Amino acid sequence: MKPIRLMAGFFTVGIWTMLSRILGFVRDILIAATLGTGPVAEAFLIAFSLPNLFRRFFAEGAFNMAFVPMFSKKVEGGDDPHRFAQDAFVGLGFVLTAFTIIGMIFMPVLVMLMASGFRGDERFDLAVLYGRFAFPYILFISFAALLSGVLNAVGRFTAAAAAPVLLNIIFVAAIAYVYLAEPDPVAGDVGFALAAAVPIAGIAQLTLVWFAAKNAGYQLNISRPRLTPELKRLAIIALPAALAGGVVQINLLVGRQVASFFDGAIAWLSYADRLYQLPLGVVGIAIGVVLLPHLSRSLQAGDEAGSQDAFNRACEVSLALTIPAAVALIVIPIPLVAVLFERGAFNTADTQATALAVAVYGLGLPAFVMQKTLQPLFFAREDTKRPFQYAVVAMILNAVIAVGLAPVIGYIAAAIGTTATGWAMVALLWRGSRGMGPSAQFDDCFKRRIWLIVAASLGMGIVLLGLSAALGTPSVLGVAALVVAGIVSYFGIGHLIGAFQLGEFLRALRS
Repeated sequence: MKPIRLMAGFFTVGIWTMLSRILGFVRDILIAATLGTGPVAEAFLIAFSLPNLFRRFFAEGAFNMAFVPMFSKKVEGGDDPHRFAQDAFVGLGFVLTAFTIIGMIFMPVLVMLMASGFRGDERFDLAVLYGRFAFPYILFISFAALLSGVLNAVGRFTAAAAAPVLLNIIFVAAIAYVYLAEPDPVAGDVGFALAAAVPIAGIAQLTLVWFAAKNAGYQLNISRPRLTPELKRLAIIALPAALAGGVVQINLLVGRQVASFFDGAIAWLSYADRLYQLPLGVVGIAIGVVLLPHLSRSLQAGDEAGSQDAFNRACEVSLALTIPAAVALIVIPIPLVAVLFERGAFNTADTQATALAVAVYGLGLPAFVMQKTLQPLFFAREDTKRPFQYAVVAMILNAVIAVGLAPVIGYIAAAIGTTATGWAMVALLWRGSRGMGPSAQFDDCFKRRIWLIVAASLGMGIVLLGLSAALGTPSVLGVAALVVAGIVSYFGIGHLIGAFQLGEFLRALRS
């Protein structure tokens, strides 16, 4: 894949991810307005986070990080990739069907592990109820994740990137249905409708990518599982990745546990998470999705120069789009949160608390994105052990910060732990990649441009600070003006000082 095609794949995934995240904001705006940060909101957020937590552990994390490089190399070498994908599909389904049943039975235990601060109040029973409805999502979305890995490996990014859009459409439809059935519903009705919508969304996503994979020549079906030598090798490679994914999820658990002891904090952190996840999803996830199969195929073909160029250009584009986003989250979090969420049951105090978390997450945004570009260097080489070791170090750091600081500074300790852990992971991944040769090294072009990107971002930050002060009270038009001013000033300054050329982005979009 040539660099321009690599960037085209990135923009394909990024644009669909942006649409999904925008619809996600619509969803969260509706949830914030109807449920605020009350017990139903916190119970649903915990219930929905449970299948998502294990999804990242099983499918998008451990399994796909091992599966995609092996599958990509089989595609490159013509070594019966369909049979390998079919065996992996059936094996994953066998394991997750059993896990789903067990999870639904022991849902009270899972809720305790996620939010022990709920114990003894109504949030606990609600979270258990909602969790049992939502948990089957893990089975459907894990199947969808594997099929998405197949599609990404063969260069077909659209269906896999578009699938998450369905989740948010179905959530918005569920809320709308409740209000059409009952103009003034109680919060519990909205929470129940959202929980029931979760597995329906999973089925819809799976259906979309299954037909896309079938059209690409990879029709995968349920059949009798069989343990082949290749699946054994996949399991051996996936195990350290699973452990690494488990460590990452433990970090999330620590944050949720800390937040569960402060009323409203789980909702504050969740809404803040939505804001920083927009640029992270559009840029970081898109780069990771496209870069991993490309590096795997390049290494299989012995193309070191192509691998290095792809890695550097991916780092450039990801940082060129996320460093200014990070600066914006740091300098204008209150206007962003107020305009997006402050209505109905979400009040000014909620805005202040959420905005503080947004600013802290903003400090870590470049690190979260760089992890997505550094990790493929390891996974493309089927090295999952060292990322696990680094994740253990990060887990310990996160626990020390989040738990240690919570009695002093409250819920925000969870966000600080997440950000500090992100930068620690980048340092460890970068240090560990030093022995991989030229394909994992930053070239002169990247070293020159990165400082110019930082300069353009700081210039944009000054513009945003001045304009925000001049506009005063946050409003929809005011935030729109801030967004436009930020885009124009950043790309204008960046183009003038040579941080990037706008034509590079336009050529990739046209292709």
